[in-house]
Amino acid sequence: MSFSKEVIQQYTEKFPLLNQIIGLEEVVWFNPKIRSVTEVDATELSIYDMKDSEKLWQRFAPFLEKSFPEELKESKGIIESPLRQINQMREQLNDVFSSNIEGNLFVKCDNELSIAGSVKARGSFFEILHYAERLAIEAGLITKEDNYEKFTEQQFKDFFSQYSIGVGSTGNLGLGIGIMSAKLGFNVSVFMSADAKQWKKDLLREKGATVYEFDGDFSEAIKIGREKTLEQPNGYFVDDEDSEHLFLGYSTAAFRLKKQLDEQGVVVDKDHPLFVYLPCGVGGAPGGIMFGLKQVFGDHVHCFFVEPTEAPAVLIGLLTEEKDKVCVQDFGISNRTEADGLAVGRGSRFATMISEQLVSGVYTLEDKHLFEFLALLKDSENIFVEPSATAGFYGPKQISGTDYIAKQGLKADQITHIVWATGGSLVPEEERQALYRKGKDSLEK
Repeated sequence: MSFSKEVIQQYTEKFPLLNQIIGLEEVVWFNPKIRSVTEVDATELSIYDMKDSEKLWQRFAPFLEKSFPEELKESKGIIESPLRQINQMREQLNDVFSSNIEGNLFVKCDNELSIAGSVKARGSFFEILHYAERLAIEAGLITKEDNYEKFTEQQFKDFFSQYSIGVGSTGNLGLGIGIMSAKLGFNVSVFMSADAKQWKKDLLREKGATVYEFDGDFSEAIKIGREKTLEQPNGYFVDDEDSEHLFLGYSTAAFRLKKQLDEQGVVVDKDHPLFVYLPCGVGGAPGGIMFGLKQVFGDHVHCFFVEPTEAPAVLIGLLTEEKDKVCVQDFGISNRTEADGLAVGRGSRFATMISEQLVSGVYTLEDKHLFEFLALLKDSENIFVEPSATAGFYGPKQISGTDYIAKQGLKADQITHIVWATGGSLVPEEERQALYRKGKDSLEK
């Protein structure tokens, strides 16, 4: 149910951009409250917490390698995605969308992350591994000095079977939580909103998770999921709206990206800035990645979130300064989008509190562009990503179409652009073909 006309008018008078947002127009918003990373005060988290989190990933590497040998034997249990330079895609974007993208253009291929096939592997796996470690240490089953391959033993599975884990999800977070929880032996339930894709529900059930389906959106799934999970004696709910551990899991991506940029000879400094474009749902994944990037690269990295015109939850929260106190439905916006991972009506309190001080801006795009970028990327670079994962490709065009670069005193040809591709490798082939055809049809119109 939306606000009354009078209330909406009060908001639009104070924040005129809202008129365009409510009208489902594509917009670009720059954050007037952005601070230097050294001045951020919304969280007690720091780079030291990130380093501790990276150590947890290292401890669990033997477990991950043994549990998922096909995917992780070569990397020795480390879950990471490649960073690919995409010059042909840049040419396509410049040609088809009349862009003028200068500098380097890369795609961070979290669509290729092992096991879960999306960026959610970072946060979801980390949270479950962190919880499992805590329980095992408290029970005297392991110490941090042990070889964590022991987590594959039956005694650990028997122990974890006493505990239940729940999560509310539009899709990819549920896949990550479900797959890793089931592998460890937890009883896991995933509460999925109406916009979640059927193949994701089917895959979760195949992996051993219990899936509950709801007619409502993400907010309903997470509300009911939280209630049902916490009713159980040993219930643990993974709260995408307020989880520090999810956030930290995402943040460690910055360490790996720094190494990849160094290996490719990409300099990041005052004269050679990094522009990163992050698809945004509730805000936890992009917020955590952005937090990590800011800790590693300081003010030389500029992060932009992107949301569908039908689900600009974080944008509305930041623009009105109400954060999670308002949702898109309050303003008569549907929250219905083909970008299932971004179909969120209300932003995360925890993540937006931090993002308010760090994000350079937010832009929105129409759903049709998601499919167009999907087709262009497949044709130009032979990379497949799901629709919501393509949203970042609109960023270089949209930001360069403003005076942001000039105001920052930067040179367009010295910028390294990174589009964060958030998911896609687990999409069934038949579905891939349908999504690709939809993109090609849209481009030909």
